[in-house]
Amino acid sequence: MAAIVTVSGLTKTYDGGFEALKGVDLEIEEGEILALLGPNGAGKTTLISIICGITTPSDGRITIGGQDSQAEYRAARSLIGLVPQEVSLEPFETVLNTVNFSRGLFGKPRDPAYIEKILRQLSLWDKKGAKIMTLSGGMKRRVLIAKALSHEPRVLFLDEPTAGVDVELRKDMWEIVETLRQSGVTIILTTHYIEEAEAIADRVGVINKGEILLVEEKNALMRRMGQKELRIDLDTPLDAVPEALAAYPLALSADGGLTYTYDTRAESTGITRLLADLSKAGLHMSDLHTTQSSLEDIFVDLVKEDAQ
Repeated sequence: MAAIVTVSGLTKTYDGGFEALKGVDLEIEEGEILALLGPNGAGKTTLISIICGITTPSDGRITIGGQDSQAEYRAARSLIGLVPQEVSLEPFETVLNTVNFSRGLFGKPRDPAYIEKILRQLSLWDKKGAKIMTLSGGMKRRVLIAKALSHEPRVLFLDEPTAGVDVELRKDMWEIVETLRQSGVTIILTTHYIEEAEAIADRVGVINKGEILLVEEKNALMRRMGQKELRIDLDTPLDAVPEALAAYPLALSADGGLTYTYDTRAESTGITRLLADLSKAGLHMSDLHTTQSSLEDIFVDLVKEDAQ
């Protein structure tokens, strides 16, 4: 798939010498949902701000839809919609006027049919005449998305789109993001909710200390780096791992069972041999359970490795 956003050698050094970004290279494919993960201060918002033309880079090049973000700023910026982390809206203005105004800022002619379409898509049409100050937090976030989509961008950046909203609203937002992707919009989101990336992203990028650690297809990443745990419930709880099983990477569970961790990439999991040795040791199983490492587990491990 062709890249719609290309970032090459991007750096950002602030006064005082702090390096927020260190030679970032990134390609964002048209039509995908890319989740950008990283701890606080990793460089996520700086990267988005530079791509969106809000912050000036120290070095590097960015193209959006083939347009150079510096040399052809207006053409490049018109292809981008940005939903910022902070909710900043005119409280006394109506929803419809707010969204229409944003469209006008990009020099787009009035298009009532298109504005109605995105307001309906975001469940805002019945609120079109309502003043912003009367809306809930979740509805205000929907207005931010409508504003970002008002000029028909091809790329939408969502900076912590579900920060501060409840679980139910968060799931509604996930559905909105998927609907937007189906309409052809490329979506990049930063998030602290790793289950969000796991639920909706096609690819995952991990950034830490201003450097991209990896960008990979989500399912492939989980297969490559994920580990599985085999939980072994026993008829008779144990107080310690038997000496006869000391060669295995076993841990004692709180209820006296055993947990065996194995690498899904290994040629052999060792489970068959383990179960045979359990029987030889006189242990009788009552049940078996397996669990796969989550994206959160993988993310934490990556950031820990980078800190070493």
